[in-house]
Amino acid sequence: MAKTFERILVGVDDSADALLAFNYATHQAKRDDAELVIVSVLENDDMNVYQALDSDYIHGEHRELEEHVATYQQRAFDAGVARVRMVVAEGDPGETIVKDVIPHVKPDLLIVGSESKKGVRRHFGSQAAYMAKYAPISVLVIR
Repeated sequence: MAKTFERILVGVDDSADALLAFNYATHQAKRDDAELVIVSVLENDDMNVYQALDSDYIHGEHRELEEHVATYQQRAFDAGVARVRMVVAEGDPGETIVKDVIPHVKPDLLIVGSESKKGVRRHFGSQAAYMAKYAPISVLVIR
């Protein structure tokens, strides 16, 4: 018998694999009547020192990311998922999701794309590998 999940966490960053992960998570959440939690992480290492010290810049970036993630939330509602919420965090995506988001959200499944959108790390899938290795819950990596 297939396992059902109560709370599914999906990471999004607009990469093709993350979009596949979002679609899979939406389908799984609808099938299981699970809550879907959509997370995106504002990467601090993409900012130069002046941007990092400018609170208006950081708040603006954070607000833009929240608005963007809200479009994913609406897409999940439109797809028939009854319970959807979003989380926007800051830091290194893999580490932030494992150490901060998972303990706070308490999902029983994490779904992520195999490649991230930005940086050299995207070619090596290190974010997905990190989460698969260190997350205390089941992780499904989509490609």
